[in-house]
Amino acid sequence: MLQQGRIRASYRTDLVTVLLGTWFSLGLFLDAWAHSNVPELETFFTPWHAVFYSGFAATAAWILWQVWRNLQDGRRGLAAVPQGYGPAVVALPVFAVCGFGDYLWHTFIGIEQGIDILFSPTHLGLITSMIVILTTPLRTAWAEGGSPSFARFLPAALALSFATALVLLFVQYADATVYGAEGVVRAFSFEKGQGGSGGANRLAASIVVTNVVLLTPLLLAVRRFRVPVGTATLLQVVVMLLSTAVANYENLEIAAAFVVSGVVADVLLWKLRPSEERLREYRVFAAVVPLVMWVLYFAVAGVSAGRMPSVTEMWTGAPVVAALHGLLLAVVFVPARRS
Repeated sequence: MLQQGRIRASYRTDLVTVLLGTWFSLGLFLDAWAHSNVPELETFFTPWHAVFYSGFAATAAWILWQVWRNLQDGRRGLAAVPQGYGPAVVALPVFAVCGFGDYLWHTFIGIEQGIDILFSPTHLGLITSMIVILTTPLRTAWAEGGSPSFARFLPAALALSFATALVLLFVQYADATVYGAEGVVRAFSFEKGQGGSGGANRLAASIVVTNVVLLTPLLLAVRRFRVPVGTATLLQVVVMLLSTAVANYENLEIAAAFVVSGVVADVLLWKLRPSEERLREYRVFAAVVPLVMWVLYFAVAGVSAGRMPSVTEMWTGAPVVAALHGLLLAVVFVPARRS
């Protein structure tokens, strides 16, 4: 029997996959907003769930259609599944089972409206399988690597951005992007003799977590691709569009600071051309991007609130800590130059 090789999905196929994934993702964020802001939410059958699950149905139908079409062309087994689409084919039934489980959970246990939404087992199953499905175009691109143009890389970049936004959504209790300017200033303003407060500890921990979540996708992508300029800005725009919705549009000035930091990261991508081979530039990129991001964060918060946080060590030291964490990530991802 002739061995059949795997085929690569076309650019158009990947683009449709990521556009349907956009519908799917927006449905989830609408549902997350409703859980946080609609106190009378008492049923599984809501308009937000309708958007979410219809987005899943459309995405699933499209991916399965690709496999069916290849079967009709005579391909069998894995040869009928395009490169990068295999994990999504496995994740589709997992998502469907978790969705039914979520219906039973809401019916018999209740509707979550606080931090418990982020720990519900059915929600964790949904988000995990959803990320596997959404990152399909990224896996397609990963198989090739190289130096794609921005247009060519767009499906992969959008997939990377949505996956980042979903991860940040599920660590919402440690998400520094949802703070408003007053919240940032208030958290880092305390009497030094009292050693800080729960608010200061929470913001400090949130900066660490958010920094890792936002920086990791870029550092991984830079290892595999000559990432096209515009990718970092796109990532920040997608993440901020979704985080502002979850925060009920109360963090717009902070969101703008993150988008500007994305533009700076793109300039650094262009100037430094970081990669595994250009290790020094890779590490400089990993340290400077978070430093700029959090300097802008505190600068915008201070300007918007009309004052800086009262404890100078906190707002001057937090960006340095973030830069050191970025450098550490770079050292872990690429310990040494490839010989």
